[in-house]
Amino acid sequence: MSEVSRKGSDFAGLSVALVTPFKNGKLDMDRFKEQIEFQIENGTNCLVPCGTTGESPTLSHPEHERVISETIQIAAGRVKVMAGTGSNSTDEAISLTQWAAREGADATLQVAPYYNKPTQEGFFRHYQAVSEAVDIPICVYNIPGRTGKNIEPETIARIGEFDNVTMVKEATGSLDQASQVLDLTDLTVLSGDDSLTLPLLAIGGEGVVSVVGNIVPQDMIAMVDAFRSGDIAGAQTWHRKLFPLCRDMLGIASNPVPLKAAMAEIGRDSGDLRLPMYQLDDAELEALRKTLANYGIGAKVTA
Repeated sequence: MSEVSRKGSDFAGLSVALVTPFKNGKLDMDRFKEQIEFQIENGTNCLVPCGTTGESPTLSHPEHERVISETIQIAAGRVKVMAGTGSNSTDEAISLTQWAAREGADATLQVAPYYNKPTQEGFFRHYQAVSEAVDIPICVYNIPGRTGKNIEPETIARIGEFDNVTMVKEATGSLDQASQVLDLTDLTVLSGDDSLTLPLLAIGGEGVVSVVGNIVPQDMIAMVDAFRSGDIAGAQTWHRKLFPLCRDMLGIASNPVPLKAAMAEIGRDSGDLRLPMYQLDDAELEALRKTLANYGIGAKVTA
């Protein structure tokens, strides 16, 4: 399928997977509001609370709901909100998603059921049940490195037949898979890996749900906008500049461990991590500091 009008295209551009700030083990909503305002001021198109970056597996249900509700209230319609409401329990995913829809979320990010390792038919039935329970747009989040099982392109094509399934957050790391999804469906494909954003745009993707956008949203926007305006050389320049930063956010340790460390280094400390996530060791932190310094942000360090 080519040259199609894609569902979900109003979510093109930069979406940012927000961190969840903690202070003394509790939600730090003052810092969270600052982060949301920072994203709005810098032109981010969509905020994504309670995803992987937001440490959603460690949030209690009341905390999960509060983070989503506060995001919607603070955004106040100035930007879109795609609430992370997926679960490995279909009933739980439906309950969370219905709640987010009532609160006014613009869309839901639905991670593939993790740990259970469903069959492809199980994946289909899961998304069918969620789709039938809500009216808001659904973004299928396919990240087999964390969930343990890939949603195959043919299954995504079946899921994409539901009217309110409009997007895929593609985090398989496979451009072949992304190409198949683009060929088989009319879904908007968003990169789930910052470092693969430009390659994904080149094959027909329309944006990114970004980790590094927490610290340099304007640069991610500049890369996407350059490509979409036909400035391929400019987009490639941005890609090369961003690549080491994107690599470290996912390569030094599991997301969001390096990101929270980076935010502390640049004066936007988002507080503690919740176990089992744990802080970087000295060598990892030094490597991150060098990357930040080379990028031109954070504390300067000697080579």
